[in-house]
This record gives sequence, structure tokens and C-alpha cells, in this order.
Amino acid sequence: MPAIPDNPCRVFAGTVLRTRVATEVPDAAVRARVAAEFGLDASPAEQYWRWLLAALRGDLGLSFVTRTPVAAMVLDALLVSSLPAALSLLLAAAAGIPAGVRAAHRPGGWADRLLTGGGVLGVSVPEFVLAPVLILVFAVWGGVLPAVGWGEPRHVVLPVLTMAVYPAALAAQLVRAETVEVLTRPHIRAARAHGLRPSWILWRHAARQGTVSVLSLSGMFVAGLIGGSVVVEVVYGVLGLGRLLYDAVLAQDLPVVQAATLVVLAIALAGGVLAEVVQLALDPVARDRG
Repeated sequence: MPAIPDNPCRVFAGTVLRTRVATEVPDAAVRARVAAEFGLDASPAEQYWRWLLAALRGDLGLSFVTRTPVAAMVLDALLVSSLPAALSLLLAAAAGIPAGVRAAHRPGGWADRLLTGGGVLGVSVPEFVLAPVLILVFAVWGGVLPAVGWGEPRHVVLPVLTMAVYPAALAAQLVRAETVEVLTRPHIRAARAHGLRPSWILWRHAARQGTVSVLSLSGMFVAGLIGGSVVVEVVYGVLGLGRLLYDAVLAQDLPVVQAATLVVLAIALAGGVLAEVVQLALDPVARDRG
């Protein structure tokens, strides 16, 4: 907190005085009361130590703005964000993995060229550009989906599509590259020599090994979804973790910013660890290397 460009006491005192941001420096009595209430009168090292011990107990403090427990705010927002994030990962896997395998079947063919062009476009267009385009097409012109809101199943469609494009395009490119490499290995050539059908070799052997190799990057996909959720939730009016973090930064609600950032890092780390465990369980080569 001492490293931020504004004084937390001044920020919170603004809410005490019923203003969005204090226009004048609060008097010493208000600053002292705020500092004592939130533990801001201690040294930076002591503040961090207190916060860490409290966080390990599940106590993430009180919001500067609403004065409600931060843990409850983060949990409610996380539950909202979990549905579109999970659906986005499933959609990205369902679209990206088969596309990558199909493109690897004939490198340089029409499917490969189509994937290359679409993949470059998918990983290059950011969410804040893609989201307005989807709103324009499906909500304004088509009128088939709502532009903003939450609470009905159809509200999930556009946020999920927006967040799924990047991981789907990236997964397709990675699976394609891994599968092409697997198709050159000796055991694949031996399978061809024994007369196995090319489609069986591609989907039963090469695709599986190529897909398992990509699982190690699932943590990166999860981190990317979390980062993209900030833009997506703001654009579509979803009151999830990304929107909570965005609003907290604007309001300089430091306990909420700290807690949301901690949860984001924990999710990204857990996703990476889980991906490694799954890869070791499914890939004998990786298990032997370990």
C-alpha cells in the first residue's frame, strides 16, 4: 500500500465524507481513525505480515468502499466468472484440438492454410476489439443475442465466444505443430508399414500424443482467460472477478485489489500444476523423463 500513488487514508476518507474521491486532504483526526481501523499506521513490513497471516485464515479484510468482507465479495464474483471461463475452455478445446489435428493431416493443404490464417487472426485480435464486433453482429444487426446483462442462459453466449477465440486459435496451432512432429516418429512409420489406416493412425495415435503435449500449457490458457475476463466482463456487464478487479482499481479499493490479484495468481498456479499432473498421467514419455 505505501507504494501506491495516493494515500489510502485520503481515499477512504473520501467515502467517509460521502464523496467519491476526497477533494481535500482530510484532517488529522479522520486520517488517524482510518489508519488505525485498517492497520495503515504500521510499517510496510508489519502491514504485509498481518495481511499474510489473516489471508491464510481466510480473512482478506474489509473493502475501503463498501466496508464489507472482501472474501465474500471475491467468492461471489468468482462463482459468476467460473461458468463462462469453464465453458470457454471447453469450447476452445472442442474447436481447437480437432482443427489442429485436421490441419496436421496434410501440411500445406487447404485446411492447413485456412487454420494458419484463422489462427493468426484469432491470436491477434484482442478481446476489446472482438467483443464490440460480436455485439454489433449478433445483438445490433442480428438481434438474436443480448448485448449486455447476466442471469439468463443466452447472456453467456457472447462472453464465452469472446473468451474462447484466443485459446482455441492458440491450441489449434500448438496441436497442429505437435501432431506434425509426432507423425514423423518411427512408431508412426511402423504403423503405416503394417497397413493401418491413415485416419486411424492420425486420430488414435498422433492426435493423442500431440494433444497431451499441449496440456502442459493449460496454465497459460487459464491465465489468459483470467486476463481477458476483465475486458469481457466490463463490456458485457458481467459482475464477475474481472469486473470486481476493474472497479476496485478505479475506486482504489486496495483490499479488494489485493485479494482479487491473489485469487487470480492462485488460479493460474493451480491450473499449471493440474496440467502437469494430467500430462504425467497420460504421457508415458513425460513420466519417464520425470
